[in-house]
Parts: sequence; structure tokens; C-alpha cells
Amino acid sequence: MTETYDFDLDGDTLREECGVFGIYGHPDASALTALGLHALQHRGQEAAGIVSFDGGRYHAERRMGLVGDHFSKQSVIDRLKGNAALGHVRYSTTGETILRNVQPLFAELAAGGLAVAHNGNLTNGLTLRRELISQGAICQSTSDTEVILHLVARSQRSRLIERYIEALRRLEGAYALVSLTNKKLIGARDPLGIRPLILGELNGAYILCSETCALDIIGARFVREIENGEVVVISENGVESHWPFPRQAPRPCIFEYVYFSRPDSVLGGRSVYDVRKKMGMELAKESPADVDVVVPIPDSGVPAALGYARQLNIPFELGIIRNHYVGRTFIEPTQSIRSLGVKLKHNANRNAIEGKRIVLIDDSVVRGTTSVKIVRMMYEAGAREVHMRISSPPIRFPDYYGIDTPEVKSLLAATHSLEEMRSFIGVTSLAFLSVDGIYRAAGHEGRNNAAPQFTDHCFTGEYPTHLTDIIGESAKQQLSMLAEAG
Repeated sequence: MTETYDFDLDGDTLREECGVFGIYGHPDASALTALGLHALQHRGQEAAGIVSFDGGRYHAERRMGLVGDHFSKQSVIDRLKGNAALGHVRYSTTGETILRNVQPLFAELAAGGLAVAHNGNLTNGLTLRRELISQGAICQSTSDTEVILHLVARSQRSRLIERYIEALRRLEGAYALVSLTNKKLIGARDPLGIRPLILGELNGAYILCSETCALDIIGARFVREIENGEVVVISENGVESHWPFPRQAPRPCIFEYVYFSRPDSVLGGRSVYDVRKKMGMELAKESPADVDVVVPIPDSGVPAALGYARQLNIPFELGIIRNHYVGRTFIEPTQSIRSLGVKLKHNANRNAIEGKRIVLIDDSVVRGTTSVKIVRMMYEAGAREVHMRISSPPIRFPDYYGIDTPEVKSLLAATHSLEEMRSFIGVTSLAFLSVDGIYRAAGHEGRNNAAPQFTDHCFTGEYPTHLTDIIGESAKQQLSMLAEAG
């Protein structure tokens, strides 16, 4: 009898947060913004939007779907006039997937128009929203980003930048914000620098964006990263910085290195690709496997698999081929057909694995359901043994800073021991990179428990900010129990 399984393949991954791109002082601002959003498409595939300013009025185009489906058309770019533009690609972590939530969000304030694009998640956004609505605010979206517009609008400060900073002081959580006014492009990074924000320059025009790959695509020069807690104001006078928060050590999100950033980006002065290779090398040192071939689960597992293979001097093979022309798995009409859904995205390269002992390398395990299907595919293609190594620690805690992770009960590592996980996935052996190992790969000696250098709560349960909207006493107890069990 052939067993069939109804796996939620699309739910077995970490969803990227969002990507932002803004440029000030270039005649082709909107076209360059569209190109920049193309480079950031991996950070959000649900929707995209661009707002521009031409010296007299604002122009906006927002669409559901991919950047290339809408913003490659010259007719759309022609409507986005002006030498300043702000763009956003979105995957919803708060708010529904509807057009009115597509960013940049825009509002006419007493001081003029203000457009805001946000990467991250406010952990007190719901609390602030309820407070604002109780005071008479009328919300047009269900996005936490709209809260920022309301806070700026309600400030009694005289200068816009002072209003903006006053609004920032009310926020908790993670944010990399880029905002466009009629005279300025403003960027802000949360006090811990959890989400990334980059400053670039092209022929005298300044750029704010989520990753350096968005600079590369337009031939722009990397200037520097916006520092944690910094607010930058770009105008015809150049770039000026404000520091509204007490200075503290940065704690960027470790998952930018693990999964989110494009491998050709540079983050914290380090190549993301190189860090991922080093994760594989550290994994090989900690958990070697006696196998014939190293096989990455594409695409995110490839750099780590290269590092793993190099460290152990084991052949590297593309034993799984990925179809790059598939988006979300379609809804098939029957369960027997639905069970084949993983093959829309991955297929075994039989000649590379038949009769061999293989080790699969992946960047993370969330629910584990896709891992089950891929392992079975390897056995069906003739693999003699299938081992699995994961180039990050077990994900045992949910994220509240802009990564769409399942609740605790759906995280495989939160509800299963290592042996139970191995049995569930169906592999000969299973091992994860240690927390210290991932720190070493990122250029540190290990995790300093007194002052960790990254935001690593998905592994450790140590949340670096208040979780006003999320944590009640029962949730605190749940997290405490998980930490003690680990």
C-alpha cells in the first residue's frame, strides 16, 4: 500500500520580513527603486509598492504580487514622477494580505505628506493602536506601520524630525524605517539594530535600503550601515545623523546570516555567503558524518553544504534539483496528488545519490514536514543512508520581530527531543549546529551569555525587548518551561 501525506509545504519555512528601498536626488528615482526592490524580492513576495515625489505632489503605485509582474512596465514607472522615491516589498507578519496594507503607507499631515516603509515588527503595535483608536484615531489599515503615522501626526513638536523622533520613542520591538517627505528621506533603525538598514550613494544621490545587493543591482556605492538607534535625515544639504536613544551594544538578528539576507550581500562587514560556508565548516567540526557525498537542500543550504564538504573533504553533489519557477504550492484536488507537491519545487538527482550514503545539509528546521518528504525522496532515489545536518541551532521559540514563525506547539524542536525529531524526519542521524558554533561562524568566539552579540531568541528564548502585545503570565510560564527543558 502506498501512503500519502497531506503536508503543509508552504508552512514549513521561515517567512522573510520585508524589504525597503528609498532614494533621494536622482532623476530616475522610481526606476532605480523598482530595480532595488527586484534585488530585495526574497524578503517579501506578497506585495510591492512605490511612492514618489516630484516637487509638487506625491504619486503612489501599490500592487499585490511580485515586483516584476507590475513595476517592470514603463507605463507604471512613468506615473511615478520625481527625483525621490520610496519602495517596499512585503510579507505580512502583522495585518492581513490586502491592498490597503501594502506599503509604503502615506498620509497628509499638518506639516505635509509623509510616506513610511517598515521592515520589522512592533511588539507594542497593538497596544498603541488601541490607545490611538480610543482617542479618536481612524485607522485605514491593519498594519502596525500605520501607528507610526498617527504618532507623528499627533506630536506637538514644531519640526517634523522632532515629531518623528518623539514617535520613535513610543515604539518597542524591531524596525528599520525609511520615510519620504516633500524635502527629506529619513531612515531609522531600532536601538538594538535588530533589522538591517544600509546607506548607499549613486552619482550624488543617497540611498537607504535593507541589503547591499540592492545597491549592487543599480551600481551604487556602499557607504555604511545605519547604526543601531540612529536616525538619518537625507536632504539637499546631505546626510545628518540624530541619536535619540542611549547608546548601547548592537544586537542584529542572527537569522539575517542564517537565511534572510541574500548570500551576495554584506552584513556587519562580513559576506553573508562566507558566514554560511563557515556555519557548514563549524557544523562539520561538531557533527561529522561518515558518508560518501554531501547534498545541500537548495537553495539556502548550498553555502553551508560547501563548507561542510570542504571541512571533511567529502564530495559535494547537487543531489536535489530545485525548480525556480514555482511560487506557492497550488491546491491540488486530491490527497494522492497533493502528496506529490514537494516535487514541484525539489526533485532527486538519482545519478548523484543512488547507492550512496548521503548527508543532507539545510539551514533550519521549522515544522519538519518538508524534511520528511525530501528524506523519503532520497530513499526512493536509491540512497543507502540519509543523514541530516542543520547549519543553525534548533528553533524552539517563536519570533516577534518580523519573522513569521509558527507558535511554539508547531515548532518541531520545541515539542520533540533530538531523537524524536530524527525518528519523525526519518533520517539515519540528525544534528544541529550549536549556538556557540553559529557565533564562531559569524566572527565571534562564542555566545557571551552576559552580553550576546546577536538577537538569537529563536534558539535561546532570550528576547531582547519588551513584548507588550504578546507576553501574558501564561506565555511567560510557557517560555520559562521551554527554557528549563532545553
